[in-house]
Amino acid sequence: MIIQEDLNYAVIGKFSYEWPEMEEIRKIVPLQCEIKADGKIGFLRDRHSLIRLTNLEDYVQVTSKPAYFLQAKDGFYQMQPLK
Repeated sequence: MIIQEDLNYAVIGKFSYEWPEMEEIRKIVPLQCEIKADGKIGFLRDRHSLIRLTNLEDYVQVTSKPAYFLQAKDGFYQMQPLK
């Protein structure tokens, strides 16, 4: 069975070396990537998270930078947005 999901404005966040806990990712990505509308952030596999945005403005905002250095409570993490 194939489940069709709304992935029009989906971005994969690839963490380079280490990554924070998923709850921490859900808190810091919208703030530090300046996402304005609600979206969903989930886990894909080891270093990858799925960021499902709801509007084009946020999609352009997130994909416009080659990398983000996210500050979590235990350090900095590099995340590359992939289309």
